[in-house]
Amino acid sequence: MSKPIPNVATIAGVDPSGGAGVLADVKAISALGAYACAVIAALTAQNTRAVTGVLPIGPEFVALQIDTLLADVRIDAVKIGMLGEAPVIATVAERLAHWKVERVVLDPVMVAKSGDALLASAAVGALREALVPLALVITPNLPEAGVLLEGRAPDNLKEMFRAAERLHALMGSGERWVWLKGGHLAAGDATDLLFNGDRMTELSQPRVDTKNTHGTGCTLSAALAALLPQRPDVPAAAKAAKAYLTAALRHADELKVGHGHGPVHHFHTLWSNAAAGLPERR
Repeated sequence: MSKPIPNVATIAGVDPSGGAGVLADVKAISALGAYACAVIAALTAQNTRAVTGVLPIGPEFVALQIDTLLADVRIDAVKIGMLGEAPVIATVAERLAHWKVERVVLDPVMVAKSGDALLASAAVGALREALVPLALVITPNLPEAGVLLEGRAPDNLKEMFRAAERLHALMGSGERWVWLKGGHLAAGDATDLLFNGDRMTELSQPRVDTKNTHGTGCTLSAALAALLPQRPDVPAAAKAAKAYLTAALRHADELKVGHGHGPVHHFHTLWSNAAAGLPERR
């Protein structure tokens, strides 16, 4: 008997351009063979160049979305992205603990690709104290790691090793993983570190030369959430998620979306296969 298709939920903000946030998450989850559900934590006015406004969703309504969804739908993994404010962070942590969600991927979204802030500075402590210990995997990039550790961002591989160890110490007991993303390093391959408190693994892929990198963090964490129920362990899911993102970056220039940092191509495999079976356009 085949395993059921996993149901994967994203809890994040909405980017109207579709490159990041909930819309990007839904694309990545769907492309990787899982059924996507979503809880909206914030609305943004955003395109490929700037975030011009953020409208938070009240914590009571975020809680109602989570409770209504999980009361009916089996959720096999949850990805958490932009939450924006401390009360929403506390609410999400409390409701996920109530529902005993086992596979939680936390992408500690703080700044958009445009440089605009997506997390209130007062909410960083709430993120560190309420959500980091709840997650199975956290996926900070180097600037986010610096903020979580209340210091400067690591700027070389040696500093990344130490940061991964310190980040893991912030997490809860049991199986917990830090996926520290090294894309902000100045040169070389895109090398990340995956650490579970015992084993440190380097995940490397060739760096892709494209300006279309909007939503890479959202896409990677959503891909991981989609793959965790489909792979034997976290390292296997992480390797597959990184390979998927690298291919989506490699095909990103096939899309023409906006005039700033455009999105990655979430459906690079599906669209090419679908087009091959379509009649020629007249």
